Amino acid sequence: MVPYRMFFSLLFIMLCSSYAVAGSRADVVAKYEPKRIAQFAKRVEKYAAARGARAFIIARLGRPEDELPKGVRYTHTAVAIYSNIKLSNGEEVKGYAIHNLYQLPTQPERSYLLTDYPMDFFWGAQELKAGIVIPSEEIQSRLIDLIDSGASKSLHNPKYSLISNPLTQQYQNCTEYTLDLLNAAIYQTTDIDQLKANTSAYFEPQKLRMSRLKISLGALFRKEIVTKDHNGRPRMATFGSIERYLQRYDLVQHSTTLQESA
Repeated sequence: MVPYRMFFSLLFIMLCSSYAVAGSRADVVAKYEPKRIAQFAKRVEKYAAARGARAFIIARLGRPEDELPKGVRYTHTAVAIYSNIKLSNGEEVKGYAIHNLYQLPTQPERSYLLTDYPMDFFWGAQELKAGIVIPSEEIQSRLIDLIDSGASKSLHNPKYSLISNPLTQQYQNCTEYTLDLLNAAIYQTTDIDQLKANTSAYFEPQKLRMSRLKISLGALFRKEIVTKDHNGRPRMATFGSIERYLQRYDLVQHSTTLQESA
């Protein structure tokens, strides 16, 4: 018979690997050599720039793909904006700044906003793979205005849940924040009540394909897993559900998956 202490240790490891759905951490250890990460990050930048993207949705894989629930392809999603970037030597260059929602390292149930750059973004990637969705020109312009004005910050909810319900205001994760930014650009408002009403009417969340027992145990053992904002099986915003949403309403200029080997 497995001792209770060992049983709960194994259970905790299982939960940690299973709940890699929308994890958003900046303080991660690189799996790849910095040169490889830099080369891939530059490739993503060049790909987006070659297609005239001034703003686009970007996603990374922070856990091995075989650990993700069915239908989930990425663990972190953000908005990339073509910007003037000031280097440490004072020089200004053009490049993509990435606007993220990350979990606090010491309080994973809380989040903060951070702007970083493609190499930072892919630093903790478990695979050098990127999801890219370039919205229509009009939505790109509105996203840029939203972020440049600082109005995007009003959409941040620091109460973090790995499986937050995108149809409610109770919690938020990186992908839901990205969806909120997109909807603010689409509907030209930062009124969160109106945005959530429109999300409920037009956005189809991704069902979390995981056993109810595992979900309940996750909520018991990890502060950043909350289920009380869901009725029935949890549904989430994912990179794929955002891509389908924009495609449904003809708001996608281009979308693709980039991989190091491709």
